[in-house]
Amino acid sequence: MSQDSDNNHNNATRGMSNRLTNYGDADFSLFLRKAFIKGMGYTDDALSRPVIGIANTYSGYNACHGNVPGLVESVKRGVMLAGGLPVEFPTITLHESFAHPTSMYLRNLMALDTEEMIRAQPMDAVVVIGGCDKTVPAQLMAAASADIPTVQLVTGPMLSGSHRGTRVGACTDCRRYWAAYRGQDIDDAEISEVNDKLVPTVGTCSVMGTASTMACLAETLGIMLPNSATAPAVYADRQRIAEQSGTEAVRLARDGVTPSQILTPKAFENALRVLLSLGGSTNGLIHLTAIAGRLGIDIDLDAFDRMSRETPVLVDLKPSGEGYMEDLHRAGGLPTLLRELKPLLHLDTMTINGRTLGENIDAAVHLVEQPVVRPRSRPVYAQGGIAVLRGNLAPAGAIIKQSAASAELMQHRGRAVVFHSLEDLATRIDDPDLDVNADDVLVLANIGPKGAPGMPEAGYIPIPKKLATQGVKDMVRISDGRMSGTAAGTIVLHVSPEAAEGGTLGLVRDGDIIELDVSANRISLEVDEQTLESRRQQTTAPPREQPPMLGYRRLFMEQILQADQGCDFKVCRPEPHCRVPTQE
Repeated sequence: MSQDSDNNHNNATRGMSNRLTNYGDADFSLFLRKAFIKGMGYTDDALSRPVIGIANTYSGYNACHGNVPGLVESVKRGVMLAGGLPVEFPTITLHESFAHPTSMYLRNLMALDTEEMIRAQPMDAVVVIGGCDKTVPAQLMAAASADIPTVQLVTGPMLSGSHRGTRVGACTDCRRYWAAYRGQDIDDAEISEVNDKLVPTVGTCSVMGTASTMACLAETLGIMLPNSATAPAVYADRQRIAEQSGTEAVRLARDGVTPSQILTPKAFENALRVLLSLGGSTNGLIHLTAIAGRLGIDIDLDAFDRMSRETPVLVDLKPSGEGYMEDLHRAGGLPTLLRELKPLLHLDTMTINGRTLGENIDAAVHLVEQPVVRPRSRPVYAQGGIAVLRGNLAPAGAIIKQSAASAELMQHRGRAVVFHSLEDLATRIDDPDLDVNADDVLVLANIGPKGAPGMPEAGYIPIPKKLATQGVKDMVRISDGRMSGTAAGTIVLHVSPEAAEGGTLGLVRDGDIIELDVSANRISLEVDEQTLESRRQQTTAPPREQPPMLGYRRLFMEQILQADQGCDFKVCRPEPHCRVPTQE
């Protein structure tokens, strides 16, 4: 059976005879397969049905996926009610706080694992269950490449908690309280107390971090059921969505509707628009770029920036606003935002339920009085949440989450205080003798895709303790790494090319002057090219003994692309055939 016929699916349901192991005798392959699966107790009647795979990402390390076992059972119920045969299978699962050196280092491994398990095993459609930051991107990358009928299902956000009468939730409040602790505003006893309150239930972060952002983007793309992004993990709504996802997967299998028919250039333009209006995670841009790249679609950063100027932030959720995901769910979920954005969206894009995006918006409940999604006439932030920056410090681009930055720092000129690695940062950031003041610009190099490796969420450089204790809450910070979508501050990220690839960021020295001008989309190092070239010639990596680079680490270092190309592997990305957003 050729891979082409495997991917095309031929609009036929093939069940257990799909993707037969190659023994040179197809009839024997099917005979052997059925013999073994009958050991699980299946009848011939069950094995004659459309097979719907269910990617199970439960792990004892992953609280974001703590409800996955229940979701699997609900998906199975939906599949069986629709006449299909559900078969669950495990894949890699990732949790942001339980992945060394960073979950981003392993996102592509999860994508490869998921893609190949979808390709290898008999299934006419698949429901992929993800939640924590890198899991949904990995699954959508896999779905785009495998291109068999797919339904994305997310685990849903956790509920918010309470600390001494104040509403709290992961993970914006994690960072807020830790900053207060570093600044000696709260003591050891209180930081221990709040640690018990920040994650009160299973589920993903309760703010508009990467997990919630990707859930909303998946719904916008049409690869997830309408109104399914925001239901909390512990609500009965989440179980009903899982059942409906299983039912929908059977229909997709019978109709042969594949991800490439849903994930079109117009769908990605819609998702970029929603990313901006959500005040969504900066990581969402990297992940959308990676998913689109699997389909030969390039994301144009300059066109994205122009889109940002006409797309206001309308969702009043942390870290750009004040609310939590459960508030957005009560306000009608993502359709409430999509309704406000209708004039800016391609309403004719198709979704997995067979309706267009516009039809789904019109069918959703319309709540007139709700406090979470603002009208376009009264935005949370007048422009999109993310701005693109360029200059000699970032020739291939950098980004800033302007909706979560300090207004007084959006135009700033200051002296660089440079850290050359995470180890250097950890050693010196709290040194009382560190030569730093509040007007300086903190620079952290060598935490990009190759430099760290894995581009960790270390771009949220902590305020030096001696300044934090003086009440300094924000500074301009620049790195070739990422930050959590739950973080806030005047932070320039994804500087490309990274320092480890010879980028200018690696040539910055203490005392250099850096100018940030977000309104002009500029990030500039005020050092002449001759001096930079001299530094480039003098810069050599310090000699040190290293073990041979083998296995996944070697694959990663040889194949990883820069942030502006989604940090995917070169071998997974076909030649691009179009760019979005369009230049129109």
